[in-house]
Amino acid sequence: MRLFKQLVGVFIVLAILLGGTMILSYDVFKLEWVGFMELQPSFDDQESPLQVPAQSVPVNGIAYLSGSEPTNPVEADQASIDRGSTLYQINCAVCHGATGLETTTIAAYLTKVKPANLTSDEVQAMSDGQIFLTISNGVFNPNNSLFPDVQFSGQCPPLNENLTVRERWDVVNFVRTLAATK
Repeated sequence: MRLFKQLVGVFIVLAILLGGTMILSYDVFKLEWVGFMELQPSFDDQESPLQVPAQSVPVNGIAYLSGSEPTNPVEADQASIDRGSTLYQINCAVCHGATGLETTTIAAYLTKVKPANLTSDEVQAMSDGQIFLTISNGVFNPNNSLFPDVQFSGQCPPLNENLTVRERWDVVNFVRTLAATK
């Protein structure tokens, strides 16, 4: 009889624990835990992201030091030009054309500012660092009244999130070869 009472007591304790666990797991009583993501500092949709922490370094390394113009660390050999050609066709040719002459269907719809002619003397006179910064940061349009939060309306978008630092330098090396296609 005593064993029966102990067994009933154990089952009652287990039932209470199981019932409490079930109530908490099905959110009958919602408990706010510190680990919930909505309690962490964050930003909502369409808000600007948080500032980059001071003295942090990107995973791919520093592309250039702000305030200075970067220098091209990638040799313009055939492998780099071939990689740059492939990346150019994927990311740039839709607006600038396969040969950089801005003769694409998309360019016809850009009425305010046409894509730059990459074979022109002005573009080819730019330093490698200036071309790299244009690819990285895009071209800013200060007259963008339709979407003031968007920094590239009808102009070159920044490709720093699409292309790694090495890939951007490969595109620079390829853009240098476009002058010969005039």
